[in-house]
Amino acid sequence: MIYSKEVEEMCTVAQGVHHGCAPIPEEAKWVQAKKVEDISGLTHGVGWCAPQQGACKLTLNVKEGIIQEALVETIGCSGMTHSAAMASEILPGLTVMEALNTDLVCDAINTAMRELFLQIVYGRSQSAFSEDGLPIGAGLEDLGKGLRSQVGTMYGTLAKGPRYLEMAEGYVTGIALDADNEIIGYKFVNFGKMTDFIKKGDDPATAYEKSCGQYGRVDDAVKIIDPRKE
Repeated sequence: MIYSKEVEEMCTVAQGVHHGCAPIPEEAKWVQAKKVEDISGLTHGVGWCAPQQGACKLTLNVKEGIIQEALVETIGCSGMTHSAAMASEILPGLTVMEALNTDLVCDAINTAMRELFLQIVYGRSQSAFSEDGLPIGAGLEDLGKGLRSQVGTMYGTLAKGPRYLEMAEGYVTGIALDADNEIIGYKFVNFGKMTDFIKKGDDPATAYEKSCGQYGRVDDAVKIIDPRKE
């Protein structure tokens, strides 16, 4: 190690007050995190690309510094889906330090990794007070039984008003309007359920009917419009 002449000529003064780093909450324990293997926790975060045309929600389950589970969800950019496919292969097995300095293919995924790193190393994980943390596989709970991302897609114009296109329940097939043309409900089809019915042997028409549902006062509607045509 090289010291400047000015430092070499200084007298030595003891560092009397130094009690180590502050402990952070990790999986119901207080941990003085000094090494990467001291880091554990499950957490979520969101990242965005430089032109802000798309975003990524990233979920990581870290045990003793190693990423054991990664859920990568993207929206707004078709190329991001392929980047997410590669990131899902890259992330498991890396330490959080390696992942922070690894090209995760997409700007938004890289930014999400940065935000998650900050949460985890500052003790702000979702499992900070969960004894022994969360099991590997907990990331899938965000997706529900159909293992599909929770997506909301809405569109509106001043001239024609709002259009509901997709809700957490599924793809919106009809918007229910009252006598004042105000939305009072919607009809939808859940593609996850529909696919499952088809895999079990139902014909597509039957699977479609079994996967349809409605929310709100659809039965009281004066008219129901197709949000993609009317």
